[in-house]
Amino acid sequence: MKKIMQSEPTKSELEILQVLWQFGPSTVRFVNDQLNEQKRAVQYTSTLKLMQIMAEKGMLITDKSSMKHIYSPAIEEKKTKGFLLDKFVDAMYNGSSSSLMMQLLGNKKTSQEEIDEIRKMLDQLEKK
Repeated sequence: MKKIMQSEPTKSELEILQVLWQFGPSTVRFVNDQLNEQKRAVQYTSTLKLMQIMAEKGMLITDKSSMKHIYSPAIEEKKTKGFLLDKFVDAMYNGSSSSLMMQLLGNKKTSQEEIDEIRKMLDQLEKK
């Protein structure tokens, strides 16, 4: 986890990581195509350069054994998101996850299905 703390992913780096976490090891072309579909227009050369920088930072692993270089995430999704969420909750809600939940539930229309899922999760936490 120290890798993330030394070099926290930027918004653009997180977008690339999201693609790799969702689809697994991929080429720059595939990642760039996904970003263009999901997010916004991104130039191939910009994606390539950013992924090369991410590999230098230790966020990505590059497999150069074939003609096309394949990139994989070197940092775990769950740990990365957990670290970023903890940092966000500390900065925005003084470390109070209940304040965050109250804000989330108060700002959006929460479906009955979502409320039921939250209730189940709370029940499971109480049983532990």
